[in-house]
Amino acid sequence: MLFTTSRRAILTVLVLTASAFFNLNAAPAPELLDNTHASVRAVMALQNKVTLDLMKTRGVLGTAVGLDQNGAAALVIYVDQNDANARAFQAPVGAGVPVKVELTDKFRAFGKPAGKPGGGGGTTTPVSHTARQSLPIQLGTSGGWRYDLANGYCCGGTLGSMIQVNGVQYILSNYHVLESDIVLGGNSYIAATGNPVVQPGLIDVSCNAANSQDVATLRKMNSLPNYNVDVGLAQVTPGYVSPSILEIGSISGQTVGASLNQPVKKSGRTTALTHSKISGLNATISVTYDNECAGGTAFTKTFTGQIVIANSNSAFLAGGDSGSLLVEDAATNPRAVGLLYAGSSSTAIANPITEVLSFIGSQLGGVATMVGN
Repeated sequence: MLFTTSRRAILTVLVLTASAFFNLNAAPAPELLDNTHASVRAVMALQNKVTLDLMKTRGVLGTAVGLDQNGAAALVIYVDQNDANARAFQAPVGAGVPVKVELTDKFRAFGKPAGKPGGGGGTTTPVSHTARQSLPIQLGTSGGWRYDLANGYCCGGTLGSMIQVNGVQYILSNYHVLESDIVLGGNSYIAATGNPVVQPGLIDVSCNAANSQDVATLRKMNSLPNYNVDVGLAQVTPGYVSPSILEIGSISGQTVGASLNQPVKKSGRTTALTHSKISGLNATISVTYDNECAGGTAFTKTFTGQIVIANSNSAFLAGGDSGSLLVEDAATNPRAVGLLYAGSSSTAIANPITEVLSFIGSQLGGVATMVGN
């Protein structure tokens, strides 16, 4: 059917009017509870006032902006559930700001499960994150420092994703996965730039590096204990590593900020592909680190401005998953949100990806970006 110009104009008005009517009656989109939201900012103001003193209190492990049982922004205080006074802890009262106490075990770096020679670790999943892969390997896989064997044990973590700086490609993981051996202890080695980085990690090849394959070389970043990120890098051997992540595929070259209740996922060595939601923003968290594979405590580091993810019964993140990239739960080309590195049996912790990339760029004298679409 043909229409005159005036009839087309009338039809257009009617369609737009109907569209506006139905939009007005549709359910409103949920608010984005990120660091710019007024209610989140109000909680952050209280958090900034009380956190320093709280962190000096026995049993307190950290604070964050989270949600209360009614879904309102609240100050969350993490308390060590194994402390004798944990259940008697009295939270501070903030005028007009909900406060919630969350009991948990201590936060630890989650990168280095230890196994004895002849044993090895591993998981049983449809897509193996612990098996030796054909080249070029995908990421979200078991890997680590070639000499990560000490004190009668061997270790491993996750080779998480790929970044690039000044045209050079690197595997992104954690300091404590790739370079935390800083003492001449159980293996007479200290991690050094140029050392081989292998796939899978030693824990998944019965502690025998001959059963792994060199895929990159360590580029020491020395992010800890002095910086606010847990970053490890390995320069990719050309042709040996794909930017694709196991069970996720290609990611976006762009990043996205974190928000409360944001659906996220990750691909890692131990728990493979898992899904969860962000439960805390702007977290101040105390994390315990070891010196070397199955070594004693090296230091305890307090991080600020961190992302918290729900991790009930360690279902989202467990030992060996550190180094995994936290991405939005999108089906294709998800954007990076953070770099996972620590947690407890109920909570996982990530560095914001923008801070990670900024640190890397500053150290390498360029702009660090995710390798993606």
